Amino acid sequence: MLSSAMSSLGHAAGGNAKPARLRVLVADDNPIIGAALRVLLETEPDIEVVGVAADVDEAIVLAERLCPAIAILDVRIPGGGGVRMARELPRRVPGIRLMAFSAHGDTRSIAQMASAGVTEYLVKGIANTEIIAAVRRLSGPSDV
Repeated sequence: MLSSAMSSLGHAAGGNAKPARLRVLVADDNPIIGAALRVLLETEPDIEVVGVAADVDEAIVLAERLCPAIAILDVRIPGGGGVRMARELPRRVPGIRLMAFSAHGDTRSIAQMASAGVTEYLVKGIANTEIIAAVRRLSGPSDV
């Protein structure tokens, strides 16, 4: 909902060089969701999941070590929740883009994540194509 008006897909001009894959970190305390997101995203030739974290502290450590371009954050994750993660990750990895992926689609959760810097908010259960599209939107030019 946060970026329903944002639809530009950032595609770099090609040439013969192999384009760099978009580096994504997934943070979700449910191992099934984390694994499913990894499998889904890695079916795309331009996306690489560099790590999956089960709590906020692990996500911060992995982000510092792996420098992902995008982090997909569970809103209610142990260790301070998605809001803490959304505030901390850009301090540790400047330029990182944030997407919430949550079972909670209430306006309060959406507003809290938006105020913490999340620019995409998806509710679990949406179509896989929408998840992939949101990741690609985040890889495009920043509106800020």
